[in-house]
This record gives sequence, structure tokens and C-alpha cells, in this order.
Amino acid sequence: MKIVKYFIIGSIAALTDISLFYLFAKILGYNYLVVAFISYIIATFVNYILSIKYVFKSGIRYSKNVEISLIYVISGVAIIINQVSLYILIDFFENDMVFSKMIATVITFFWNYLARNHFVFGESDK
Repeated sequence: MKIVKYFIIGSIAALTDISLFYLFAKILGYNYLVVAFISYIIATFVNYILSIKYVFKSGIRYSKNVEISLIYVISGVAIIINQVSLYILIDFFENDMVFSKMIATVITFFWNYLARNHFVFGESDK
């Protein structure tokens, strides 16, 4: 059930990410890699807030400061995956930017869930 809730929360965060990406990269013409980085950071914050409210129990393993720091470390790996995916899909395969962003989002979804569930919100081994 937790992954279903996370999928819903992740969908809201993905919609935030893709909408910002669409507006600033596709419509306004800003560099898609810069926009993807910034929109991903914002979406990560949205995901964190909604996840601790509806999916994970916050503060079980770490303090809030450590918890959010770990979220952004995990998301740092996801950003690299996201950026590389976008670059390959757009520059090498010449796919549409928004379609490529959607594919990159799906690729990073499972990494984020598994890493957050195991490393951040999982019960302590103590």
C-alpha cells in the first residue's frame, strides 16, 4: 500500500516537475538542462512534504535536518540520472523535450522510492 501512496504523491511531484519544465524549457525557451535541474529540486521538495504527511513516518530514524539532507543526497543521484537521460533522449535520439522529461521521470521514480524507503524512512537497525 505504501508504494501506491508514494506513486500518487510521486505523480503530483512529477506533474509539478513536468509542468515547470514545459513552461520554462518548451514555451519560454530556457536551456532544458538548467530548467530540468531547478524543476527537479522544486518537485523534490513537494514530494518530501507530501511524503512525510501521507506515506512515510518522518523523524523515526533521523532528525528533520538529517532527513531532508538525505532526501536531497538521494535526489542528487536521481538528478544525475534525470539529466543524463534527458541529454541522451533529446540530443542523441532527438525526442521531444516533454516526452523525454516524462521518460526520465519514470526512470528516476523507482530509485527515489527504494532509496528513501530503505535509507531515510526505514526503521532503524538499532
